[in-house]
Amino acid sequence: MNISSLHNSITIDGNIKTISDFQDIKNTIDGVVATYKNITININDSISVTSSVIGYFNKLVLKDNIKIQMNIKSPKLLELFDDLNLNATFNIRNI
Repeated sequence: MNISSLHNSITIDGNIKTISDFQDIKNTIDGVVATYKNITININDSISVTSSVIGYFNKLVLKDNIKIQMNIKSPKLLELFDDLNLNATFNIRNI
């Protein structure tokens, strides 16, 4: 997995599957939300997301009042978020 950020936009390439991936995502997003309260997360390749990442995204929205716009390419990942009823929470769009 590779993660990069530019201003309030975070881009994740590759599969999100390890604890190390979670740590990288958390560290990057923590740095961005220190400045921005509205962020965009682009997930380009991953077909799944670990529960720790989903929990972290939930914390950002529900506890820290961060507004997330999530752009997802994978139909499987879109289906997962839909099954978990998180589309509205994370403002998910198909790209």
